Amino acid sequence: MDLIEMRTAKITEKGQISIPTDIRKLEGFRQGNKVAILAYKNKIEIRPLKKINESMFTMLASEKALAKDWLAEEEDEAWKDL
Repeated sequence: MDLIEMRTAKITEKGQISIPTDIRKLEGFRQGNKVAILAYKNKIEIRPLKKINESMFTMLASEKALAKDWLAEEEDEAWKDL
């Protein structure tokens, strides 16, 4: 992917940032659009949600939401010998 532009932003006390106007003019970054925030070990990417590949939807599922199903004693028992 080719870099179009680089800008800086300041993180607020609440962890918020403002996306610069020029960047918001790019496709998919309009007011009201949803974005995906992908966290890697050494970087964070913000992508328009419509540009996310379907294979990445699992990554977008909240670990907290999935934990109620995955962190059950029944699951531990079922998978203990694998």
